[in-house]
Amino acid sequence: MKNLKTYGKPPFNVAVIHGGPGAAGEMAPVARGLASGWGVLEPLQTAATLEGQIEELRTVVEEEGDLPVFLIGFSWGAWLSYLLTARYPSFVGKLILIGSGPFEEKYVAGIQETRLSRLTEDERTEVESLYEVLENPAAPEKGEAFARFGELFSKADAYDAIQLESEPVDYQPDIFLRVWREAAELRRSGELLKLGRQIKCPVVAIHGDYDPHPAEGVQKPLSATLKSFRFIQLENCGHKPWIERQAKDKFYQILKEQLR
Repeated sequence: MKNLKTYGKPPFNVAVIHGGPGAAGEMAPVARGLASGWGVLEPLQTAATLEGQIEELRTVVEEEGDLPVFLIGFSWGAWLSYLLTARYPSFVGKLILIGSGPFEEKYVAGIQETRLSRLTEDERTEVESLYEVLENPAAPEKGEAFARFGELFSKADAYDAIQLESEPVDYQPDIFLRVWREAAELRRSGELLKLGRQIKCPVVAIHGDYDPHPAEGVQKPLSATLKSFRFIQLENCGHKPWIERQAKDKFYQILKEQLR
């Protein structure tokens, strides 16, 4: 399958789901970090609608995975994994959410403000110009703008980042814009959280204390909705725990413990 990479040896009972939407490839370091002990699937989402992404992920998990799988979703991928688990609960043995966005609208307001406050004045001005490019359907340089947007916010999201080998991430701004609009509406309406009632398996959320996505926006709503939920906060850790100098070892220790 063109939209799938595999790591380790069968059975493939772990799947890592990238963020974005439209940032295919960013979970490769985590997949490699787990490959010595597990067979790992890394689906690369290509569908341009929310429904399309759910069904695209279902196809990979059902056809290539050893069901039920451990599903590990990062950022947007945490939501996508949550939505898949709600729709196909028998496919997932445990759901692990890393750096998830908040599940209720009331927790959203401060995310952008926090990110911008961590950038220089010139970088904040650049972010404004990048937004204009991304919102322009005719702009030819949207791919480059989306990649740069990711670089700036990755800087804002990190606490004490190490320099990893550059990953070949396929940035797709059109996928991001369309899918994210649909997903944001799902949260605004309250339907996103409500769907959690259909999840049967244990759910674990791993969240950095420096992540601009507020921890309480994950912990409080899911604690009140899910049947089996555990929240783990990592100290001195931003949005991507695997790049954090002071948290990555603890992150992998916790992750591997949750896969046993």
